[in-house]
Amino acid sequence: MPTAFDPVQVLSRPLMANLATVTASGEPRNAPVWFAWEEAVLWMLSDVSSSSAARVAANPHVAVEIVDYDNTAGLLRHLGMRGRATVEPMDPALFRRLLRRYLGAEETQNPWFIQNIARVEDPDGRLIRLVPDSVFTNDVSYFRTGPELASLPRESTPPEDNS
Repeated sequence: MPTAFDPVQVLSRPLMANLATVTASGEPRNAPVWFAWEEAVLWMLSDVSSSSAARVAANPHVAVEIVDYDNTAGLLRHLGMRGRATVEPMDPALFRRLLRRYLGAEETQNPWFIQNIARVEDPDGRLIRLVPDSVFTNDVSYFRTGPELASLPRESTPPEDNS
């Protein structure tokens, strides 16, 4: 009983995406990634040494899956994308926006993480770019309630924690 929903309801949230690629021998691989959805493009973090980036460069056919799941609230929304991805040079401004999405305002971000892991100005940084050929959504939030509540209202972004 597929129930479609506006993909922006999931794409606007700081969720984990799973990037599916294929090895040269045809074996599937899956990698969790942070992402940004801007102007109908899905951007995912990578770098020159990333096996995901190497697989995308060799075979650009990818799938991306994102699940918004809250067991207590009875929310279960799935979004899938398919298409041809490319590996692009790092865009520091986009990267900073992506980091704010997951880590909050720059002044509250962990400096050690930014300097040692994120490395915004790293020349080896890359972004995987996907303009999807197809997008599939399915809201199965009725798993607790039945079909009468298949589409639950939900804020597009989580409320700020003011504690």
